Amino acid sequence: MDLTSTVDVVVIGAGPAGSATAALLHKAGLSVQVVEKQRFPRFVIGESLLPRCMETLEEAGLLEAVRAQDFQVKRGATFLQGDARCGFDFGDQFTEGWTWTWQVPRDAFDKALTDALEARGVPIAWGHGVVDLTVPDAGYDPTAGTPGPTVTVEDEHGERATLHARWIVDASGWGRVLPRALGLDVPSGQAFRRAVFTHVTGDRRPPGDEGGRIWVCIHPEGAWIWIIPFKDGRTSVGVVAPDAFWEGRPTAPTEALFSALREEPSAWARLSGATPAWPARELKGYSSMVSRVHGPGYVLVGNATEFLDPVFSSGVTLALESARMASRTLVAQLGGQAVDWDAAYATPLEQGVDVFRTYVDTWYDGTLPELFFSDDGGDSVFRPQICSVLAGYVWDQDNPFVRHHARRVRQAHRMVMRHAPQAPAT
Repeated sequence: MDLTSTVDVVVIGAGPAGSATAALLHKAGLSVQVVEKQRFPRFVIGESLLPRCMETLEEAGLLEAVRAQDFQVKRGATFLQGDARCGFDFGDQFTEGWTWTWQVPRDAFDKALTDALEARGVPIAWGHGVVDLTVPDAGYDPTAGTPGPTVTVEDEHGERATLHARWIVDASGWGRVLPRALGLDVPSGQAFRRAVFTHVTGDRRPPGDEGGRIWVCIHPEGAWIWIIPFKDGRTSVGVVAPDAFWEGRPTAPTEALFSALREEPSAWARLSGATPAWPARELKGYSSMVSRVHGPGYVLVGNATEFLDPVFSSGVTLALESARMASRTLVAQLGGQAVDWDAAYATPLEQGVDVFRTYVDTWYDGTLPELFFSDDGGDSVFRPQICSVLAGYVWDQDNPFVRHHARRVRQAHRMVMRHAPQAPAT
């Protein structure tokens, strides 16, 4: 068992949040031990990045490792409903920043990040799950020499070791190690939904930049479909819907998925000749929340904090941004500076999550689709501002659709609906 038993920081989880956190802490001169229950490469969804991701990857020194993978370039997103189409080009956004990003098979993307970490000397204990941990009492000072948190891990052969650290970063994602151990989980405000998905070959992609965009198609019965093209010819396809949508469909996930795809004309025009690369999988009730994202001797990042919904591909963006904000705060704390974790981390993180939450909520209540597919929605003065949100720039307070996100979306919707053609009276 190759582990460093005493370090500054133990990072639980080697996904994007954990890798970025470890890279940033290592870059600042702190000793880090990453522990990861699985072995990479491994499959996970969350495959369509947003341009905002590029900034954290660059700051963490991981951007070139990703660039070397030659992933599919993504320059925008296209939303489709029936004959209506609404496209967003990241080059036309309001906020100054990256105008493109990548579509990434997560097995290759996550492995590229961890390979880069190990190449610079950050140890990763693969196949080690957390079986016990302790955190200090309130008032813990990591610079005072008092005992800090401990993490007990077990490898695939049942051998255990205890790690001593000044701080724990929980980047365990769906594993949610600290939320479960410390009772931090709280009910999510999002409705229960089920995602059914697979990778396919034989996608009839449109030419040019459109072929690299994510497509989001609205099913006639209200579900939505993602179509995410990869450079290697595979395409990620999934359908997200409440349980009622799946009733009466085949019980086998692959057959259920394709039964839904056949009913959406735009998706089926692309995918009628597609072949699944593996049997479809399901993810149910995926939304999650916690009562707090930090405490004495620990901080949560990535999906261990909160996961909203896959519709706007916010997961990896929030994972990377939380890693960046948490790392900066932790470097200051362990360096002896007085730190207000709420002001420096919890509040700004929640501000970004709240912006995405508005767009998720208004997507599902029909407000945002009506705005997108209205006559004005595709060519409006607020289009670049919404585009910046879709690009992940949800901390830009100069953008009215960020600063007053809930109000501005509703106002824009009312404005375009006032000018929408009215159905004749019957």
